[in-house]
Amino acid sequence: MKSLIYTAALALLVSCNTVDAQKVAEKAVEKHKQMKGMEKENLKELVQKFYDQLSNPNNVNAHALSQEYMADDWLSTPQPLGGPGRQGFLNTLAAFGGMIPDLNWAVQEMLVDGNRVIVRSIASGTPNSPEGHFFGAPTDGSKKFEIMTIDVHTVEDGKMVRSYHVEDWATAIQQVSNQE
Repeated sequence: MKSLIYTAALALLVSCNTVDAQKVAEKAVEKHKQMKGMEKENLKELVQKFYDQLSNPNNVNAHALSQEYMADDWLSTPQPLGGPGRQGFLNTLAAFGGMIPDLNWAVQEMLVDGNRVIVRSIASGTPNSPEGHFFGAPTDGSKKFEIMTIDVHTVEDGKMVRSYHVEDWATAIQQVSNQE
């Protein structure tokens, strides 16, 4: 009889622990989901800084701003016209600021997969370079372009370390060209 009571008590204890363990496990899963959600939001916020900076190419604090989110040895494919790394990005940004003062890079969609952020955006602006051309096409600053871009950014240790990007510059040139 004593062993039957002991067995029943043990079964009750195990079932209570199983219920408690299940509750603990459910809470842990929920916390993990919340943390993953926060991580995704943090990654999106970090990458958004890149697009904010692209949309303000003439910001005098460009160097300091880029240090917040981009590694010094950031690798971009294709490489920016201004050269490799974060400094190459800053050189390119300055060139765009001179050529397209109203450059805007509007994020349409961001998807996160692990430490990668995939972005679909619309780049637009009105080229008005002092030289009177936009990537070789004559322009007088009267025509605006709007193109789609796709980027895949890799983030490590809180910084963008790599970006693959595609922009439809051929369409932009066609849209602003003075040739009819």
